[in-house]
Amino acid sequence: MKVLLLDAVTTQVVSSVYSQTEILNQQVYLVSRLDETGSHTNGSASVSKSHLKAVVFCRPTQNNVNLIAKELSQRPRFLEYHIFFSGILPSGLVRVLAESDRTERVRQVKEIYADFLPVNEDLTSLQCRNTLAMTVAAGTSWAPKYAAQYERNIQGLQSMLLALKRQPSCIRYAGHSACAEELAKDMHDAIQADEIFHFRRSNAGGLLLLVLDRRDDPVTPLLSQWTYQAMVHELLGLNNHRVILRGAPNVTKDLEEVVLAASQDDFFHRNRHSNFGELGEAIQKLLKEYQSQTANQSSASLNTIEDMQNFMDKFPELRSRSHNVSKHVAIMGELARLVEVCSLMDVSQFEQELACSDDHNTHWRELMDKLGSNAVKVPDKLRLGLLYALRYETSANIHMVQSAMGKGGVPQDMVDLVNVMLRYGGAKSRGPGLFGNHDLMSKMTKNFMTSVQGVENVYAQHVPLIMDTVQTVMKGKLAARTHPIVPGSCTTRLHGDTVVPEEIIIFMVGGVTYEEGTKIAEFNIQMKGRVHVILGGSTVHNSTSFLDELRSTSL
Repeated sequence: MKVLLLDAVTTQVVSSVYSQTEILNQQVYLVSRLDETGSHTNGSASVSKSHLKAVVFCRPTQNNVNLIAKELSQRPRFLEYHIFFSGILPSGLVRVLAESDRTERVRQVKEIYADFLPVNEDLTSLQCRNTLAMTVAAGTSWAPKYAAQYERNIQGLQSMLLALKRQPSCIRYAGHSACAEELAKDMHDAIQADEIFHFRRSNAGGLLLLVLDRRDDPVTPLLSQWTYQAMVHELLGLNNHRVILRGAPNVTKDLEEVVLAASQDDFFHRNRHSNFGELGEAIQKLLKEYQSQTANQSSASLNTIEDMQNFMDKFPELRSRSHNVSKHVAIMGELARLVEVCSLMDVSQFEQELACSDDHNTHWRELMDKLGSNAVKVPDKLRLGLLYALRYETSANIHMVQSAMGKGGVPQDMVDLVNVMLRYGGAKSRGPGLFGNHDLMSKMTKNFMTSVQGVENVYAQHVPLIMDTVQTVMKGKLAARTHPIVPGSCTTRLHGDTVVPEEIIIFMVGGVTYEEGTKIAEFNIQMKGRVHVILGGSTVHNSTSFLDELRSTSL
């Protein structure tokens, strides 16, 4: 029997891939935080644990090593200690552990590279906050203030490469971003300095490591979402795979907090990238299948002991399926209610127009109408004002927009975010390509695409800038002017822009979004294994978290 000791980050990592049942199946008697081992809850502190093995899984930080050393040197409570670190452990910290293990309880010390959260198969996050401020401060006297966040980002990216056993054949970065440049060059130096990164490269296109900056695309995090995973994150919040429904109408007590994890929920795994219309049909089908199954069970004969045993064997599965169906129905019901209450279909259509086309006169009239409407909520008025300001930064009267936002009920501190946004992601601060040069084409094809693909296309016109970058890489035309190569990072055969890589790891400092994750997943399906892209970021943003971090940038 074992005790599992985790820190704050590895608790999130473990919970993202293992259910409580799966942990119990590994004979884990107790799961506890490393920094709370002296005060276990539920009376566990009073139970003798001298016969138990402690499995420690934590980040390789000075604080964690000090906690383990204190445990070992003062009064070890467990029979054995098996210590696993989620990243590279500095040699000095190994010495601290060795010197503190006076009773020789430590049986092994290993590095298990998992210093990141696997959100989807091709999407990872570090759950690292305040990284917008970190990217803004890069290259300035304020940078040391965010040294801890920067170190977390570089360690997380190192762990991704080590977990995948990949050595980049080329490292490139967003040329307008001081933070992306620094991270890319530091990664190259780390790879060159440590043989642990020197895995055998493939003979073909190899791996491209591309470091980007959220600053180059401030539009994507501001848009309403219409796929299941992204909608839940935007409207309800999706933190460590948990959704809080407490306070929502018609939600029972056992559904006030539910888990949405693809590794534990087949329905969510299949439908996380489905749009709102497809999701409704899928949930309806799920409900009918459950009704059919329960009807068959209720009509089954229970005449013999064997019949009763068979029924009871299936009962836990039925109960679990019942909870799963109820969970998705409750989430879908709350999403539908919020879409209606917040007039999100109307708002989202205008957001897509602002993001994808250039029609100043029409957009101005509609913006004024939305800002003055009581049907549009204050947070949505703010997002519309920000999208308009980014689109028409140089040609519109931004002061008039801010005044109309104030008259529409938007608080002054939110109105002030317009200026902050333009300093953060305006034309002078971001890299090229956000609105592209295809506005005329967008106007010409919009009606045609809507008629061909259906009305839902209106809510999914926007393509994140990251996909333009990926497509440019696939054509071998990613310019060194916009995305320079880290000197010395490219092999001879990859030096230049014409070779298409077999794999691409994109890491975005400042955070990614579920919309970008969905587009990357769709791209990987289309490529059918010819090229595979993994997207990682400092965190996964919705509009709320993005704007909260924007406030803290001091711009």
